[in-house]
Amino acid sequence: MEFTHAQANQISASTKDEILPAFRLGERVRIKKPIKNDGSNPFREPNEILVYPGAEGYVKFIGDWLQVIRIYEVHFIEEGETYGCREAELESISDIDGYDEVEEELRWLREHRKQRSLEKANREKSQREGE
Repeated sequence: MEFTHAQANQISASTKDEILPAFRLGERVRIKKPIKNDGSNPFREPNEILVYPGAEGYVKFIGDWLQVIRIYEVHFIEEGETYGCREAELESISDIDGYDEVEEELRWLREHRKQRSLEKANREKSQREGE
């Protein structure tokens, strides 16, 4: 497969990562493999399992380690912790359950605006009738 110049410059030096991030900020993800303390968490024992497979969280930040390995900062809701995860350790669950948080928020905003518009029209009508 041929890459454009721009794509070639975005290729991660780690062959395990995709060219572009596989997950977006705010995306719901699930851990596929246990995450162990590699020594970067001073409050837990080395090699202690921090997050077990099946734990769900949201991508907070996408960064690089040593400028070659993509790390996803994931906030795990039930654990109340945030850990760095590799692409191979995560899977997207936004598509699995069909839940689209953005679409739900937009639907709520549309309904809210419609309700506010009706309330405003009713207020204006009652003011006109009261004059």
